[in-house]
Amino acid sequence: MLHTLGLLLGCQLLGEVAARGFGLPMPGPVLGLALLLLIFSVMPTLTERLRPTTTVILANLSFLFVPAGVGVIGSFAVLSEDVIALLAILFLSTVFSMLAAVGTFIGVRYATARWVP
Repeated sequence: MLHTLGLLLGCQLLGEVAARGFGLPMPGPVLGLALLLLIFSVMPTLTERLRPTTTVILANLSFLFVPAGVGVIGSFAVLSEDVIALLAILFLSTVFSMLAAVGTFIGVRYATARWVP
């Protein structure tokens, strides 16, 4: 399990180093995930060796959100001062995210419709 956890964290570290080192506007973990995908394409048997480790991580994923929740509750007094602004931001960001998803879908549909005979 330590080897596979080391591989996962190593890919994330390399992605972070690449993102910061080259000044890329992409999160390091995303680059690390792309590197892991590349490794899987070269060595497909590695996926089965990683399965037990990733299963344990995913089964306990909710514990990783506890510190963030405690931080929000700990700052509740500060957050309650700007509750209207926070609700507006949450609402607008949700609407803009949905519009971006719909726009992407329509764009891809339009782009692929031109190529389909």
